[in-house]
Amino acid sequence: MLTVSNLSLRLGTFELKNISFTVEKGAYFVLLGLSGVGKTILLETIAGLHQPLSGTITLRGKDIADTPIPERNISIVYQDADLFPHLTVYENIAYPLRSRKKKPVDDIVRAASRRTGIETHLDRSPDTLSGGEYQRTALARSLASESDIFLLDEPLSSIDAPSKSGLRALLRQLHRSGITILHVTHDYEEALSLATMIGIMEDGGLTHCAPPAEIFQHPKSKFVAQFTGVKNYFRGVLKSRPGSDLKEFSTGRTVFSTLTDERDGEAFLTIGPEEITLSNDHERSSSRNHFQGTITDIAPGRVGLEVTIDIGEEIVAAISTEARQALRLDIGTSVWVSFKASACKLHS
Repeated sequence: MLTVSNLSLRLGTFELKNISFTVEKGAYFVLLGLSGVGKTILLETIAGLHQPLSGTITLRGKDIADTPIPERNISIVYQDADLFPHLTVYENIAYPLRSRKKKPVDDIVRAASRRTGIETHLDRSPDTLSGGEYQRTALARSLASESDIFLLDEPLSSIDAPSKSGLRALLRQLHRSGITILHVTHDYEEALSLATMIGIMEDGGLTHCAPPAEIFQHPKSKFVAQFTGVKNYFRGVLKSRPGSDLKEFSTGRTVFSTLTDERDGEAFLTIGPEEITLSNDHERSSSRNHFQGTITDIAPGRVGLEVTIDIGEEIVAAISTEARQALRLDIGTSVWVSFKASACKLHS
């Protein structure tokens, strides 16, 4: 349905660089990246608010370079949805219908408001709405305009947690109804809960497009790994060990024993912090990886504590507060790090 090919754009000192991707009809495509990498500018270029330097945007099989914005049949919803403050919720939803002289306005407005759960607020002013109600009104207006593709710019970023959960459910419902969605966010959990396809944006470029499972389970760069919450990511070379089922993975500083079917050669390795055991002494166990190192940092984690240890490479282990106290761990403490060969996940 939507194809962006080799798109480049310059606004002041900022550039979008040779961006290409396709959003299939009925897909939920999420552009994921840090603030300032160009996600919003890319959305606005697709909507027709900016003129690219080069490249093409094809919508429904047609190059839309010269298509006026109203004729693109695209709806864009911003983080702070741009409702008209002097109009009621009803009139905001009805606005695209009145501007196009569509009938019957009332039936369409009430149907859109029911779908988005805003039907009891039609007489209210936008400044009396909560963040979630405000965004539901903006989505109802998009539905009323009968657009078949929604461009969403950080639609959940300023919403409280309970409202955010409900809006995620609404967005999934709208997607299941057949609407194609291109959604910009910096929140990888949001992307994981909604997307059928994810594009990673870095520094004005699109570096990786893949289904969520591939993006999060097999990150292709350290940036993606760290951005999506992977703590232990190493690039190196995988080499078979003669006469053994194990293979060696060398970063140049540290050699890990791995159990993998991946082919020898350049690869990257991830290890879950929860797979790592810390001890005061070199313990004999089934683990094939044992390293002595020095603790460089201890910080709160999602569950318990995250301990960073320098073993030649910095590696992060997840432990409980009780384990820290029992082992008497502190920054500067020498500690043994152990984990199984099967804990090393290899990706070529």
